[in-house]
Amino acid sequence: MKIPQMIRSEFSRLWATPMARIAFVALMCVPLLYGGLYLWANQDPYAKLDQVPVALVVADSGVQQGDARRTIGEEVARNLIDDGSFDWHRVSAREAERGVEDGAYDFSVTIPADFSEALGSSSGDDPHRAEVILTTNDANSYLASTIGEQAVKQIRQQVVRSVNQEAARSMLDGMAEIRVSLVEARDGAAQLADGAVTAKDGAHRLAAGAQQAHAGSSELSGGLGALRDATAQLPAQSAQLASGAAQVADGNAQVAQLGREVAGASGQAVGRLAADRDAILADLAAAGVDPAVVAAVEQRLNGVGAVLGEANDRVQGASAQLDVLASGARQVADGSRALADASPQLASGIASAADGAAQLDSGLGELEAGAQALDGGLGSLVDGTAQLRDGLAQGVERIPDSSEALRGRQAANIADPVDVRTTKVTSAGTYGAGLAPFFVSLAAWIGIYALFLILKPVSRRAVTALHAPVRVAIAGWATPAMLGAVQMLALFGIVAGSLGFEVTHPLPAYGLMALASATFAAIILALNVWLGSVGQFLGLVLMVLQLVTAGGTFPWQTLPAPLAALHHYLPMSFAVDGLRQLMYGGDLGHAGADAVKLALFLVVAVLLAALGVARMMRSRTLRDLQPSLIG
Repeated sequence: MKIPQMIRSEFSRLWATPMARIAFVALMCVPLLYGGLYLWANQDPYAKLDQVPVALVVADSGVQQGDARRTIGEEVARNLIDDGSFDWHRVSAREAERGVEDGAYDFSVTIPADFSEALGSSSGDDPHRAEVILTTNDANSYLASTIGEQAVKQIRQQVVRSVNQEAARSMLDGMAEIRVSLVEARDGAAQLADGAVTAKDGAHRLAAGAQQAHAGSSELSGGLGALRDATAQLPAQSAQLASGAAQVADGNAQVAQLGREVAGASGQAVGRLAADRDAILADLAAAGVDPAVVAAVEQRLNGVGAVLGEANDRVQGASAQLDVLASGARQVADGSRALADASPQLASGIASAADGAAQLDSGLGELEAGAQALDGGLGSLVDGTAQLRDGLAQGVERIPDSSEALRGRQAANIADPVDVRTTKVTSAGTYGAGLAPFFVSLAAWIGIYALFLILKPVSRRAVTALHAPVRVAIAGWATPAMLGAVQMLALFGIVAGSLGFEVTHPLPAYGLMALASATFAAIILALNVWLGSVGQFLGLVLMVLQLVTAGGTFPWQTLPAPLAALHHYLPMSFAVDGLRQLMYGGDLGHAGADAVKLALFLVVAVLLAALGVARMMRSRTLRDLQPSLIG
């Protein structure tokens, strides 16, 4: 008996009666029902979260901001309802509690009364966090509770983003005001620096002038000191001068009186001489003196008269000058007396002036030192104001000059600085497509397992009549393998056609599905050949074990260590991984390696089945005499 004949014989048996045909068709549909219905039900559940009823309670009392009252909780509620992520219902706290308890709402979100106040508490002396209360009921749905936690995290992110944006806007507006003030301060510092330079120049000139004045005051102090010493005897000397001047005035007055007397006498003498000349000449003429002698006497008398007249004129002039001298002497005496009266005050004034000059000299010395210190201090001030000006200029440059619109965009960016840009090497597309490789592989195992409920692992006739264990094992494997290929073709049509999941490499993907089904058929065949009904049961156990180790839902790294170790040695892991690569457009080489591993499992399982058939051919067992209920 050849392999095709054994396969036809098994198909004839499966199609022999109406009940057999019904059972056969029903079991062929098992993987379609399992995989197709599950993937259809979970095709894209996240797209329908807006149908999940959620209670929303807003008890926020708000805060006063200026003339208006702001309720941030109401703003959050409006954003949630407008977003439409869930089927939000604004209800009271009592209605929300009752609705979550009886399942009317999957969960509830409560914004408490102090929500707005808590958000603004960071600027006060009692900063504390605002709360959003999530109430769940796992009796309604555990996944709904998990989704609720994610929803509250999104609410928190939304509130944090809003608060951060407002805080950032306030900060940026404050920085803009600071920049304006810094610009004004920079301009003022520049003026101050210029003024400091001017003041330093003035201080330098003041120091030079104070030095010159100090030198002059030293000379003045010395001169006034000498003058004070020289005028110390001035009162006594001026008194003596006044006394002497008075005596001179008196003497001059006497001399003037004597001059006047001499002038009178000389005038009388001239008059007498003129009168006596004529008498003398008459007497001489009468006496008969020689006229020549008379003429000579007359000539002599005329000469004496001229001399006396000239002397009289001089005496008269001297007398007038003596009067003037006497008058001047009296004025000198009067001035001397006045000087004598004023000399004590003059001496005292000169002494005071000398003391003042000394104080002036000391003060100008201090002024000179102060001016020099001021000059040095203003030099430091010039440097300091220049540094202040430059520092303020650098501060202005470091604070950007931004418009109100730009500050709004900056605040929004500060509030939400990170934008997650997902770069996908491959993409499943939807939740259902992401689960498809796992449930297709699981459906392949379930389909083969169900077929072995009505299929005979090996033909008893062939075992008895033939001595070709390999042919018998291959014939026993080929029938479920071909039926599994048909199952996988139908399931592939549902996945890629009815459900519309995108399959990047359709033919290789179907080929891997058929290979996985054939491998599972070889494994379950080997278990049945070696262990009979126990092997069939172990096939169920192995399915459960692979269900948790294949990593079809959560990453296999999250499994307990023993189960995570099994992930690398069970065939369904390779089927899931290979289908992911082929469906999502991953690494074809990786998928090829998974296919090779499945093929190795297939070959080893068929060989083990052949060894089991050979064992059956060598000896008959109790199972041959009392067949299993299964098989």
